[in-house]
Amino acid sequence: MRASSMVLLLALAACSSQTDQKPAATVKDGKAASPVTPATGKAAPLDVGVSKIGFIGAKVSGDHEGSFGEFTGEAMIDGDKPTGVSITVKTESLVAAPQKLADHLKSPDFFDVQAFPTAKFTSTAITAKADGDSTHVIEGSLELRGVSKTIAFPAQVTVTATGASGKAEFSINRKDFGIEYPGMTDDLIKDNVVLKLDLAFRRG
Repeated sequence: MRASSMVLLLALAACSSQTDQKPAATVKDGKAASPVTPATGKAAPLDVGVSKIGFIGAKVSGDHEGSFGEFTGEAMIDGDKPTGVSITVKTESLVAAPQKLADHLKSPDFFDVQAFPTAKFTSTAITAKADGDSTHVIEGSLELRGVSKTIAFPAQVTVTATGASGKAEFSINRKDFGIEYPGMTDDLIKDNVVLKLDLAFRRG
């Protein structure tokens, strides 16, 4: 093995990233998403003023954080139980620093926002399952860059008389959704991307 290749492999192994530390979403058989069955209960619209949707990507040299500024959604609540959630994100609203990075992330190498102006998640099941800080497992259809997959991830969900809130940080493999750009030879991009959700929904 060439010395330069050995150095690159050692760097990949040694570099610690948040993308390696968060739980990975389960992709169900790696297949297309299942049909979505409407959830029971009453709709509670997403409070976009306080909600946040972010992400963390990583190269060998370090992590890069970004977020989306425009999104809509709602939760379905049946009494004191969350029964469904749907979120639609406008990909053009991506924000990252520096601006050069944001522009590259919007390009066909990554989100390709002109061809795929929205990303969507619609749940198919929300199951109570306490595990550490998480209270539920949410399963549903994630559509990103024109590819739909069924994923499942842990979340901390709270339902009150005024609405519901949900927090989750988990990773997905970008290549499952057709994002293949490798990065520079000496600064490769990692496959896992962390999604950070901090959402609030208000009952009418």
